[in-house]
Amino acid sequence: MAVVLLLLRLSILLMPLPSAAATAQLCGSGGNYTANSTYQSNLAVVAATLPNKASSSSQLFATATAGQVTDVVYALALCRGDTVNATACRDCVAASFQEAQRSCPYYLGATVYYDDGEQQQQQTCVLGFSSDDLLVPSITENDTLFQSFQNDSFFGDPGTVTPDVHDLLTRTAQDAAAAERRFATAVMDSVSTVTRTLYSLAQCTPDLSTDDCLACLQRIISMVNTTTAVRLGGQILVLRCNIRFEVNMFYQGQPMRRVTPSSITPVPPVPTTTTTTAATGKRHGIKPWVIAISVAAPVALVAFCFIVCYPRLRRRYMKGQVRLREKRHTHELQGGDEHVWEMEAEFSEFSIFEFHQILEATNNFSEENKLGKGGFGPVYKGHFPDGIEIAVKRLDSHSGQGLMEFKNEVELIAKLQHMNLVRLLGCCSQAEEKILVYEYLPNKSLDFFIFDNNRKVLIDLNKRLEIIEGIAEGLLYLHMHSRLCVIHRDLKPSNILLDNEMNPKISDFGLAKIFSSNAEGIITRRVAGTYGYMAPEYASQGIFSIKSDVFSFGVLTLEILSGKRNSGSHQCGDFIYLLGYAWQLWKERRWIELVETSLLPNCHSTVMMRCVNIALLCVQENAVDRPTMLDVVAMLSSMTMNLPEPKHPAYFNLMVGNGESSKTTVPCSVNDVTISATTPR
Repeated sequence: MAVVLLLLRLSILLMPLPSAAATAQLCGSGGNYTANSTYQSNLAVVAATLPNKASSSSQLFATATAGQVTDVVYALALCRGDTVNATACRDCVAASFQEAQRSCPYYLGATVYYDDGEQQQQQTCVLGFSSDDLLVPSITENDTLFQSFQNDSFFGDPGTVTPDVHDLLTRTAQDAAAAERRFATAVMDSVSTVTRTLYSLAQCTPDLSTDDCLACLQRIISMVNTTTAVRLGGQILVLRCNIRFEVNMFYQGQPMRRVTPSSITPVPPVPTTTTTTAATGKRHGIKPWVIAISVAAPVALVAFCFIVCYPRLRRRYMKGQVRLREKRHTHELQGGDEHVWEMEAEFSEFSIFEFHQILEATNNFSEENKLGKGGFGPVYKGHFPDGIEIAVKRLDSHSGQGLMEFKNEVELIAKLQHMNLVRLLGCCSQAEEKILVYEYLPNKSLDFFIFDNNRKVLIDLNKRLEIIEGIAEGLLYLHMHSRLCVIHRDLKPSNILLDNEMNPKISDFGLAKIFSSNAEGIITRRVAGTYGYMAPEYASQGIFSIKSDVFSFGVLTLEILSGKRNSGSHQCGDFIYLLGYAWQLWKERRWIELVETSLLPNCHSTVMMRCVNIALLCVQENAVDRPTMLDVVAMLSSMTMNLPEPKHPAYFNLMVGNGESSKTTVPCSVNDVTISATTPR
């Protein structure tokens, strides 16, 4: 077995990368995580969110973190700057995560370069993740992630790089360091009919300063100067910067700079072959016996794993199925809830608690442990004997929706994993008691801060923008990136919880609806939600879709920026609702008057105006005019994307003392009251 593994490692080092999907990976040296661990769950969260964050960024660059303390995962992704299709960038980062799982299983960190040159929209990106904080801009990497050079000489003596090539790479690096996106391309024209045009590209992660970017690029350019394997082209990549030059135009668009070479005596080109070097930069010739080993070793390893591991995995799978069926059958005889037992079997981190454990944790549901009361029952703080803090939602036994909400939340949220969704730890079902156990979030809910005159100053402008972006990311996950399409239907400040770093987490999924695909125009005879946040087509006709959540997000964003409630019980200027007031200020170009006064001293007018614009786009009266959450995340991530002018919002003409009402008028109620059983006309 040791010999097989040795041959496999040797074959990976010597095997040339295929042109269809050239990948290189560097597995971290910081240790390993175990299967089904918290770190693995956090890594899955990052893998689910980072591809879209990178593709929706104008710089094609994004970072992400998930988890806390010892289980935190840091990650960054950078797509090549000439990528013109957001889908290509997203797919590239997602494919890089898959490659990392395949090539570096259970490593705490890895760096992957992915290049699928045969795709119609070329996918090229770099991904890195680690348990160490790699998000701090750094240019101290000692190992080369990837080097690939062509054998044959472009100019001058064999084994050298002429001053012309050095000049081309240096100027490209200088342009990249000076550019806002830290990306540049160039071309060097041929000096005679026997030499070739050379194209170049340089890129850094946009969070590097100009000096750090240039230093990073100069360091890897110096590797090109000293190598003995560079001829007609090549590339070197580290996590934070990369360069590439080829005789063929390999990037999209026209070169940003044209470099004229000096007069030299050219050497006629010869047919090219490619040699790939490992991280040490040593040259390896590809010999027939190496090719034989390259093919034979992986085949032998796969065959060995199949023969030894498959029977064991099959026995384990069958055992799990029998255990699940037995528990399901036994529980049905007891008259219990079948779904609760399914959760225990399917999710290793989901627990079924005994009622006495909940009583002990909450001190018999004492009043001093009571955190508040929601639409379906009170919420208590609790402590388990091991010190873990929890939040316990105890559903009212007399609530007509209690059991339905309980089933819905257990089935749904136990399957969802995202840094901006509250985590469900387990549940308890005993007689009339229906209890949900969540992670405890110490800073309560968003309304606790933004609507309180004393506490609102604790959330500055940057933190409010981060909260808005976090809520948008969580909704995007629900709508597009979770296993099923999920519509929350009750998004409001009291359902946005804040962790110890004031990061937002969407909670309360009792009214959520689940669909196998994007839900458009679904009609229900049971309207459930909170007036003030309900889209007009849903409140008056029972029609809901993902655009219903988009409307609620727009209302929520206006409330975060203004510190005012969108409620008939709180007058906003001459309007009953905040939406009409915001619309009037926008049309009169007085939108700055909408912004919370505590934010004005540090208010960045351009950023604030874009946020108000995005919010008004989300609350437009017609659902078809509203953007999707994918559009919203893209608009929030880019300061250069042109935003359309919003059309009038719903409820905009409900004015104080005005007997007229819009065609979608619904009764007003206080924001904190959840309407859960209304039949539309």
